Order: sequence, then C-alpha cells, then structure tokens
Amino acid sequence: MAGVQTVLVLGGTAEARALAAELTERGIHVVSSLAGRVANPRLPVGEVRVGGFGGVGKFAKWIVDNRIVAVVDATHPFAQRIGLSAIRATAEAGVPLLRLQRPGWQAGPGDDWHWVDSLDEAATKITQLGERIFLTSGRQGLAAFAGCTEQWFLARCVDPPEPPLPPRIEVILDRGPYDVEGEAKLLREHRIDVLVTKDSGGTMTTAKLVAARERGIPVVVVRRPERPGVRTVEDVPGAVAWVSAMLGA
Repeated sequence: MAGVQTVLVLGGTAEARALAAELTERGIHVVSSLAGRVANPRLPVGEVRVGGFGGVGKFAKWIVDNRIVAVVDATHPFAQRIGLSAIRATAEAGVPLLRLQRPGWQAGPGDDWHWVDSLDEAATKITQLGERIFLTSGRQGLAAFAGCTEQWFLARCVDPPEPPLPPRIEVILDRGPYDVEGEAKLLREHRIDVLVTKDSGGTMTTAKLVAARERGIPVVVVRRPERPGVRTVEDVPGAVAWVSAMLGA
C-alpha cells in the first residue's frame, strides 16, 4: 500500500477497538494487533493481525516493512511484556509511540481494599482475610494460588485455564460486562468472603467492586506494573488527537 500512512494499534481492549473504529472512520489505515490469547476475541474494524512479533528486532523490522508511521499501545494494563517490547521496537524503528491506558480504580467510602504488588502477594494476603475466594484476575494468574490448600476458590475466566490450579476450585467461563445484581447474586450463592482482582480500570467489570462493597467483602487489588517513559493518554479522543497530530491530519 504505497503512500498509505498506517497506524498500528496494539491490543484487544475496548479502547483499542474504539480507537480502530474512530481512526478508520476518519480515513486512516489501521492495523490492529492481537496477542491471540483469547480463543474468540472481539475483533476491531479494519485490518487485524494475530500473534506475537518474535522479539524486539523482528517487531521493529515489521514496523518498518509495513510502513507504520505511529504506534498506539492500547493493550491491557497488565500486558507488560508487549508494552516493553513496543517501547524498544518503536525506538529501534524510529516511530513515535503512545500509550492509551484507561484510569485505574480508586477505592471509595465503604470499600475495604488491600493493595498488593503481585498475584503471589495476593495469594499470601488472602490467608489473612477469608476462606472462600472469588478470583477475577485472569486464567493465566491462577497458578499463583495453586499452593493455597486451605481456601476454596471460584475463578471466572473467558477461556478454560490450564494447570497448575488450586486443589479446591470451581471455574466459571464468562465474559463481561457484568451488572451489580448479577455479581451480588454470585457472591451470595457461593458464600464468597474475599474478592481478588487486578487494577484493570474501566467500567466493564466494576460491578463486582460495588457488589463487594455492599456486602462488606474485602477486596485484594493487584497494582499495575510500571510503564516508564511513554507518553500516555487516558481516553480514545486523546489518542485520536495524538494520531492526527502525528499524521498532520
């Protein structure tokens, strides 16, 4: 596509899909890159590639070979590996990079939140708080709780998790958004006394936090990893403005 200015959008988040749609609507050619970790992802409009790049060097070469003029990292707040690869690859390719990251959650009145730095730390923390744990930290993080033999776990994932898993666990396969009534029912029926989540931010999964507050259930929240040295915006309009400025549109 000689002469076409192409923007690479990384991530399968709602923000990534909204950005791809908005840029496409404005006549900007977009390639969306998905990691391929979800069996049936929600696909954005426009061109889509699935899978990794094979390392920083190959990532940089792909950027150059495909005439990418700007990259927006709109991956999940906890997708640290691709985020760091994007920083290095864009620097090597000489292409500007923007981080589009939704704001994190903030505890409010009535919340009983316990902040930790990792899922391993969360696995230790829950032993102080309760015995029936609702895990909403993603299927790839369940191994951190495999050594917890005294607690019973309810885990909610999009796709089936692989071992190792806690010995006492029930898995629900589901995908948000969720509502407060449904989340409260889940907590009540499974007698949950601790909720574990990552600070994903956004509104699609906040209902569980509201339900936990209403039921007086403590929440263990894993902090986001650092994304140093990257210009960041918190919403799609901000990303659109940045891309427009990069392209002179």
